[in-house]
Amino acid sequence: MQHYFLQQHLQLGMELVLPSEIRKHWIQVLRAKSGSSAEFVDNNQQVYLGKLINPVTGLIAITASKNFQAELPVQVTIACGVPKSGKAEFIVQKATELGATKIVFLPMEWSVARWQGKSEKKLLRLQKIAQGAAEQSHRNVIPTVMYTSGLPALNNLQAWDEKLVSYEEAAKQHEHQQLAKTLARTPVQSRIVALFGPEGGISPAEIAQLAALDFWPMGLGPRILRAETAPLYFFKCCFCILRTKMLKWLHYRL
Repeated sequence: MQHYFLQQHLQLGMELVLPSEIRKHWIQVLRAKSGSSAEFVDNNQQVYLGKLINPVTGLIAITASKNFQAELPVQVTIACGVPKSGKAEFIVQKATELGATKIVFLPMEWSVARWQGKSEKKLLRLQKIAQGAAEQSHRNVIPTVMYTSGLPALNNLQAWDEKLVSYEEAAKQHEHQQLAKTLARTPVQSRIVALFGPEGGISPAEIAQLAALDFWPMGLGPRILRAETAPLYFFKCCFCILRTKMLKWLHYRL
């Protein structure tokens, strides 16, 4: 069943005309007929079923609500040093599917790619990728994709409950407990930021700066991971560590 986001409040029994972009995709591309149903998420992250009444105008009726919760028990922000080529698109798509709440890109000392002067255009494309991935994976929210000017700006985005940085040298020194310790002590709905370096890695000066900003270095195993792979491996570790907490959270929400 198709899954779409609407920027308005929904309630049972109401009728509304779908936005043109959704009409085009659902009715013209997927050829939905009168009586076809799809899922619609309103601005309160509540999922509803809508039945198509008029394919010409895009009129639908909200017929049922669904007690569906696809989100993680903690709010995870993925921050990445600006990567090369199309890796940003890959990171946004997969991090969205895996449950990220925010995805932030920032310039770092050893970044090869530079976004100065073109970040606005890139963000528009990346936000569209995030929306498509959120629809495909039946999320309750669309992650926000952002670009910030550097480490101090990242630290000031919001009041994080936990701050982690994936550091190659920590992995080489067999550090493997920081992520587990952090997630074990983190209450439901806490806000976590995890920072990942670009292809060139994170410089010692940046690690010192991050330490002063209360970021904890974490290892992600003995292998050296690509810039676009490390965030995905981080989520795999989160799922393993948070499994019990996730089950309790989903049961509570459902």
